[in-house]
Amino acid sequence: MRGIKFLVALGTGVFIGIGVSTLLSVKEATARKPFTKEDLKLMNEELMALVKKGDELWHSPKLGKNGLTCANCHPDGANSNPHTFPKFQDNVGKVATLREMINWCIKKPLEGKELPEDSEEMKALEAYAIYMYRGFPLKPGDNTREYPPVEVKSGPGYP
Repeated sequence: MRGIKFLVALGTGVFIGIGVSTLLSVKEATARKPFTKEDLKLMNEELMALVKKGDELWHSPKLGKNGLTCANCHPDGANSNPHTFPKFQDNVGKVATLREMINWCIKKPLEGKELPEDSEEMKALEAYAIYMYRGFPLKPGDNTREYPPVEVKSGPGYP
């Protein structure tokens, strides 16, 4: 019994020693330097390149087989409410992410093939939808409110 107590005490001491040395090494670590103007410019260029690719895909019939595009239902990303995801979607019968909803739209209305959720095309579509909603205030009910149809350049659509 005495040997077990010694081993427990030894193990606890080793554990505490490792914890203290870890804390001391963390204290010595330095914070990351702030981003420079050049860093921010590069990051913005990368984002805008992805948004541009998403814009092209959003308006391209290549995602489906029937000539429709994302923009047929969501001109300029309208009524996609990307800021409200994840949320319950009746049409998929579960809580869905924005990427799952994009794939549902590609598969059902566009009659296309789903994109891998980690693909560059999916990231671009998501980036475009989210970018188009920057600066829009969040209001209660945004995720469920129905919007009346409006007339847009390409025909009837939803805001």
